[in-house]
This record gives sequence, structure tokens and C-alpha cells, in this order.
Amino acid sequence: MDARFDGKVIVVTGAAGGIGRAVTERLVREGGRIVAVDLEQDVLDAALADVGGDGDRVLRVPADVVRAADVERCIAEAERRFGGVDAVVNNAGIEGAVCDIDQYPEDVFDRVLAVNVRGVFLGIKYAVPALRRRGGGAIVNMASVAGLIGEAAIPAYVASKHAVIGLTKCAAQTYGPDGIRVNSVCPAMVETRMMRSLERGLQESDPEGAKQQLAARVPMGRYGTPEEVAALVSFLCSEDASFVNGSAYTLDGGMTPF
Repeated sequence: MDARFDGKVIVVTGAAGGIGRAVTERLVREGGRIVAVDLEQDVLDAALADVGGDGDRVLRVPADVVRAADVERCIAEAERRFGGVDAVVNNAGIEGAVCDIDQYPEDVFDRVLAVNVRGVFLGIKYAVPALRRRGGGAIVNMASVAGLIGEAAIPAYVASKHAVIGLTKCAAQTYGPDGIRVNSVCPAMVETRMMRSLERGLQESDPEGAKQQLAARVPMGRYGTPEEVAALVSFLCSEDASFVNGSAYTLDGGMTPF
């Protein structure tokens, strides 16, 4: 595979999850040095044990993306260890509860918005100075098709992903003149732990039936894979996307046009 990230340093949040691990693995294979961020050190170590060899390529940093000091520390650690930051992938996110708005627990709503929106906000805020010092770069925010359409059973998640797309557009306008491109990725259903949780929330007695119903909404008739998401993230972080800024890329097998 082409080493298009040779000499590049990329911060990836939510790196221990299905999409985060696939993104980290892809960027390492393409020559990047990765600062992999997730909540717990042992979870990070287990998820990425076979990614990046002896540690010179992947630095695993435990942090909470809701805490400004943690996010700032991750960027500082990337600069200290690897000499700079060329891209940031704000991937960390949670699904929340599966229920209608009038039944939705307020504390869960607040937590979803904190991780999915505040986490992206802080990721942009603290990435920008480092990217400026590097002469430009890329930010990729993980949104969702739920940020483009409505899904009644996951209102907090839908609200959060609409907000991510909005933040992306604001940041693209603001930092484009600095050579910093900001884009979002909007996957449909992807084969990850999160979807297993949502399937159980939709049909606790028959999660496989829920999966079949969801997959039937996709013209291609299946879920996406973490590797397919990683391929798009890789493109958006690379110079191949040098004139791509402020976009919300769907990765949905044709689901949202209908």
C-alpha cells in the first residue's frame, strides 16, 4: 500500500472501537505515526496490541475527549513525541439510549451531547494551533447519516451528529485560509459494537431481526465495514483531498438518497 502518510502524524480519538481501530490500522499501513486516544489504557493496549509494531508508530494515550485538559494533553504529547500534528480524526462517540424523546433520560442525553459534540469541538479547538504550526493539515469528524436524516428512536445521537456536521462547516470556513481542511464522514450502519447495542435496543428479543430490517433499508443490502470507513478517512486526511473542505461524505450504500 502506498505510504502516503510517510512522515505524517495523525491523532485518532476513539481508537479502541471498531472504526477507530480500523482507521488507526489503515493509517499505520500507509506510513503514518498515530497518537491513538481512548478512555482506558488497558482497553487501548488490548485493541491495538498488534497495530504499529514496537510502539514507534503508535502512541497509545488514555484521555477523555470531554475534558479540555485531556484533549490539549493529547495534542501536546503528539508534538512532543513525534514533532507535530498533520491531521486529527475526531472519531470518539457513543450511541446513548434507544427510546422516544419524552422517555429519554436527561443524564444520558447530556452525556451523548458531551462526548459526540463537545468532544469534536475540543478536538478542533486544540488541533488548530498545532496544525497551523505545521503549515496546515486536515481534520476529519465522524458524523453519521443520522446527522442528515431523522431517527425517532435515537434522538440524542441524531441531534449530536447534526451538530458535528454544523461544526465541520463552521470550522472549514474559518480555517480554510490557514490550509486546514475540515470534513465529516457520515456512515450508515457499520459492523461494530455500537450497532449490536442499537439492534438490542430496537428489538431486545430479536436483535438479528432488527439487523435484517436495518440492512434492508440500504440498497446494497448490507452494513458497511470499519475498513470501508477507514478508507474514506484516509483519503480525507491525505493530499489526494487537497481541495476538499467543508464536506459531509456519506458512506451508506445508497441509503440516504431515498
